Amino acid sequence: MGAVSAGLLVTVGLALPAAAQPARSGEATAPAAGAASAPTSAPASAPASALATAPTSAPTAALASAPAATPAAAPDEGLALTPPMGFNNWNSTHCRAEFNEAMVKGIADIFVAKGLKDAGYQYVNLDDCWALPQRGADGKLVPDPVRFPNGIKAVADYVHSKGLKIGIYTSAGTKTCNSAGFPGALGHEKSDARQFADWGIDYLKYDNCNNQGVDARQRYRTMRDALKAAAETTGRPIVYSICEWGENKPWEWAGELGQLWRTTGDISDSWGSMLSIAKQNLPLARYAGPGRWNDPDMLEVGNGGMTDSEYRSHFSLWSIMAAPLLIGTDLRKATAETYGILGNREVIAVDQDPLGKQGTVVSSEDGRWVIAKEMADGSRAVALFNETDRPRHIATSATGVGLPGATAYRLRDLWAHQDYHTAGAIAATVPAHGTVLYRVSADARWASYPPAAELGLDGTALTEAGGTARIETALTDLGRTPAHQVSVRLTGPEGWRIKATSPARAASLPTGSRLATRWQVTAPAGVAPGGYELTVSADYRSPEGTGATAQLVSAIHVVVAPPSGTSYASDLPWLSALNGWGPVEKDTSVGENAAGDGHPLTLGGTTYAKGLGVHAPSEVTYYTGGRCSRFTAQVGVDDEKGTAGTVAFEVWADETKVASSGTLTNADPATALTAAIGGADTVRLVVTDGGDGITSDHGDWADAAFTC
Repeated sequence: MGAVSAGLLVTVGLALPAAAQPARSGEATAPAAGAASAPTSAPASAPASALATAPTSAPTAALASAPAATPAAAPDEGLALTPPMGFNNWNSTHCRAEFNEAMVKGIADIFVAKGLKDAGYQYVNLDDCWALPQRGADGKLVPDPVRFPNGIKAVADYVHSKGLKIGIYTSAGTKTCNSAGFPGALGHEKSDARQFADWGIDYLKYDNCNNQGVDARQRYRTMRDALKAAAETTGRPIVYSICEWGENKPWEWAGELGQLWRTTGDISDSWGSMLSIAKQNLPLARYAGPGRWNDPDMLEVGNGGMTDSEYRSHFSLWSIMAAPLLIGTDLRKATAETYGILGNREVIAVDQDPLGKQGTVVSSEDGRWVIAKEMADGSRAVALFNETDRPRHIATSATGVGLPGATAYRLRDLWAHQDYHTAGAIAATVPAHGTVLYRVSADARWASYPPAAELGLDGTALTEAGGTARIETALTDLGRTPAHQVSVRLTGPEGWRIKATSPARAASLPTGSRLATRWQVTAPAGVAPGGYELTVSADYRSPEGTGATAQLVSAIHVVVAPPSGTSYASDLPWLSALNGWGPVEKDTSVGENAAGDGHPLTLGGTTYAKGLGVHAPSEVTYYTGGRCSRFTAQVGVDDEKGTAGTVAFEVWADETKVASSGTLTNADPATALTAAIGGADTVRLVVTDGGDGITSDHGDWADAAFTC
């Protein structure tokens, strides 16, 4: 028995995988504009292998005619004309002792040795904790002599000797964001800016903690003026990164001050955090351009909290959003896959395109995103992004993303590094949390590329041990020419039995036609519950004899039937669990970012022994196999957040919403939620931010239970 998944279609050549930084001073309620605070725990919600050279290759009319902002010119012509690329230590080391001179120099060496410098990475940036807690007798900042025994200038000289640049960190307040309280620059702007310039600093990240309620524009303008004055004296301009967390809409005013500005709270190394930050940043496309960039925070790629597929989505989204690409993982420990993602020059070329356009959302229905970015050569970068936890078919067209009408188009897969031609369709069924990234152009040489094809898989994604799932694959020709000698294969783990029950070959597949093949997939008896890979592959040839291959890696889950009677959700295994901040917790609140750091589930002063602690946006999915009739829970915002938090709880039976709490705040008592779930194969427990952005949205599914 199993639930039917959404249909799967993938364009040929797509490289698909096998199956955040915490806020520095903890989670905090978003303050009023200009108030002193630390970042919130999560931002607000809003509506590959080797290093390869980039190819040479307009959103729709609606996109092209979107209202254009006219931000002031960047204050220093020539600075950050493309989004800054480099490294920042915070996401991987925080304030630990390993952040020191040797590490910084080692990163510079790695940039050169691993080809990252040649791929465009330029800045090696120091974050918080580089200084002593007290200024010197002369009022100057003092580098920590244990971390940096030779001082910051010596490190800067070393980084410069590698042909790279160096950045540093401080805060637009009396102290930085670290709880140890290192000196901030408020009231010391001129002295600090001159000290940075004298050291050879090329980039300043200017944070927002301990700001004493001073107006944000005033604080950031004062440092802008100090940096300009230092540059005039020393001849060293400094890229100015305004890290104000988006609290005062810096995209509307920071273009007059610096080259980039944070649009969100701090990122953490989780799917939920990355997704919510991307959603907040995507609507701000019209404010970006050469020398002025929306900054959705640093990269988490390689830090371990997401899968490689999710990290490819992260990197693809940041690139199509023309975001700064600041590596946040310790490159001394990075895997080959991490280097492959960070070093994909074709994806980097999307980010670094000199036209400087940020990608614009074409559509986002049901978590199926199409994002298009106009490129300087007239092509379009197109991201098909699936935010959901199941495969989704996502499609648009060449004219739909703003390209002129043509007989056919070149379709370049930027992760597979392969060219195809399409009659106009741009489509794929994208795996859960995956992104397909194309570069599409009207190319007179289209016939020299094999036709694009969509490879799909439809059928049961769940089975119990020893059970048989029935699956159908489909290969559809999207090109102008037929596909010849077509052969489709379905493979799985060792010991699984897979049998085709209809033809898996075709001599020819005309334009627009599809080869559908039915399969039986049987899991071994006694196989452990969990996710297992299924790989669908298709080989075919163009009329000229050019070979092409499509491959799709999907997942099939071996599940366990729920027991009869009433069972607490926290005592049952879940299929998947997504959370906006830290992991979903069993029988405690979500606490902070680390696993197991929660507190007793408490709603309106009442403590509950059983339940789930989550943080919006959150989604926990259970297998019920058609055996359960009812789900019940007491829901609300956990008392641990005081007066903060606004959430909404939803229960979905397969694809149908069967219960909703409406928006709840900390002032509301525990709300009883009951859902009829009879006949459903899966039940999803969803928590949203209630529509007001994510700020301390700790939600409790107290006494959550299934009756089966």
